[in-house]
Amino acid sequence: MQLGFEEVKKLNSPEKGHLKKLPLVRHLREFRSKDTGDLTMGQKIETDIFKPGDLVDVTGISKGRGFTGVVKRHGFHGGPKTHGQSDRHRAPGSIGSTTTPGRVFKGMRMAGRSGHARVTVQNLQVIEADPQRNLLLVRGCVPGAKNGLLMIKKSRKAG
Repeated sequence: MQLGFEEVKKLNSPEKGHLKKLPLVRHLREFRSKDTGDLTMGQKIETDIFKPGDLVDVTGISKGRGFTGVVKRHGFHGGPKTHGQSDRHRAPGSIGSTTTPGRVFKGMRMAGRSGHARVTVQNLQVIEADPQRNLLLVRGCVPGAKNGLLMIKKSRKAG
């Protein structure tokens, strides 16, 4: 099942062909569903499918933080402030051994781009579903910046 969000006037030709006979939408996401019998093409899905107390999984794109060092990116503690250390306060320290193996192993945690990744927060509890304003209130943190696009699904690991 594919769900679309935010109607637009202009799209490129492949997207127009894919959405023929339907409103043109900017965001298109695909969901698996076992039961699609009561859904029709072009139907709007409101927040009334969730009830207070339901557990949901929320997926979004986390905030991007650009190029960051190891202290911010991986939580390293940095070097000592004294004992002759002048410029190693936020440096990673040793990244490998010497002649053997003579290289740095793959996956070594280093500085680099941080954030802007797809993140799923599981088992958030629905506090309130307001169909009049089309709002869903959940308890807990959701990934991403304000006004970001989120995918909300019934929890897979609800116990």
